Amino acid sequence: MKDENFLKERNARSIWHPMAHPADSQKNLPEIIVAGDGVTITDVDGHKTVDGVGGLWNVNLGFSCQPVKDAIAAQLDRLPYYSIFRGTTNDAVIELGEMLAEFFAPDGLERAFYTSGGSDSVEIALRLARQYHKLRGEAGRVKYLSLKKGYHGTHTLGASVNGNANFRTQYEPLMPGCYHIPAPYTYRNPFNETDPEKLAQLCLAALEDEIKFQGAETIAAMIMEPILGAGGVIVPHESFMPGVRAICDKYGILLIADEVITAFGRTGAWSGSRLWGVQPDMMTTAKAITNGYFPFGAVMISGRVAEVFESDTTGKAAIGSGYTYSGHPVGAAAAIACLKETQALNVKDNAAARGAQLYEGLLDLQKKHEIVGDVRGGRGLMCALELVSDRATKAPIDKASIAKVHRGAYETGAMVRISGNNVILSPSLIVTEENIATILGALDAGLSAV
Repeated sequence: MKDENFLKERNARSIWHPMAHPADSQKNLPEIIVAGDGVTITDVDGHKTVDGVGGLWNVNLGFSCQPVKDAIAAQLDRLPYYSIFRGTTNDAVIELGEMLAEFFAPDGLERAFYTSGGSDSVEIALRLARQYHKLRGEAGRVKYLSLKKGYHGTHTLGASVNGNANFRTQYEPLMPGCYHIPAPYTYRNPFNETDPEKLAQLCLAALEDEIKFQGAETIAAMIMEPILGAGGVIVPHESFMPGVRAICDKYGILLIADEVITAFGRTGAWSGSRLWGVQPDMMTTAKAITNGYFPFGAVMISGRVAEVFESDTTGKAAIGSGYTYSGHPVGAAAAIACLKETQALNVKDNAAARGAQLYEGLLDLQKKHEIVGDVRGGRGLMCALELVSDRATKAPIDKASIAKVHRGAYETGAMVRISGNNVILSPSLIVTEENIATILGALDAGLSAV
């Protein structure tokens, strides 16, 4: 590693950062993180903080999970790479496939298609949805439905179904045939409805109305996050996702659960779909599947969808999608070790307990700080604060002020994530009661700085 002076001098000079203005990264230099242990990260100056972001929703088991690191090292020694394109495979992906089928059996999912990450998984699922309908003789089903405020990665299809203009406007025109439904977002919605159950029913009615308007025979799939993550941790009423499932069944539309964030215990259940008692037709996964230690993902596919592909005799079910690193043996080995450790530690229960502690603590901060307009969470380790300059008008707080919140929290002991006027918290699922107290104390200090 280069020395400290070199790193500080050249910080961000030769790279562009995702989700950031290139000039802003030059002016406001990012923190240089050089080490991680457990749930603690250390910057180039030796300043240690609790990582309240969990890497990027993905380091569920912390930064020093030895079984996963050992599995990666062992696989590199044995077989560092081989393709699983037609005609070859490797032992690690076979073992992982069996494990994933068993893990997701309660979600009705039986097959895995490997990818390199979350955006890849979304792209594959959306493509397979169209192919599924063509195989069934309904080639006109090509459109997609999704939620406003939803996030589904940054590939062209994923960006097209994204429900946030930040990921769309500079890249338009995107894919035609993508339509967005109001999200069950009680703090801001076009119905001015604050009751979660009533709002869920209004959004479901809007979904069915859009289906009728477009024509059900033209729609391939509805894609949604069980809990909206990057859009600001929007937790729907418990009736919402089951309602979406029922409407999709009514009109022959596939339901794709985007669980790149919510799978593997983050919601306090092993999957977000299971949290709401829903079995999707496909599920996108990535992030925590390898604890963030290796780029890897998988699309999980239901028996109903799999049967249509596997029973085809025309040759049209051949999957014309895939990536050089699909089924990478090192990623598969990491995922096997990660899944074993995830289950052995039963992290979903800790996520539920510590998530409740975090949510209650954030509600206390809302009482103390006028700039906290809304607190969202209460389902596992997914929480957010929405900061406003005026509670009555809900006007978003300015960028300079929210930057002070971020800086104040970091200096006091916790890394938090800023997205628009939201402070998002998604710590590792192994956090302790003391770690959560540290995050809350640091955030209190950050809010007090404004």
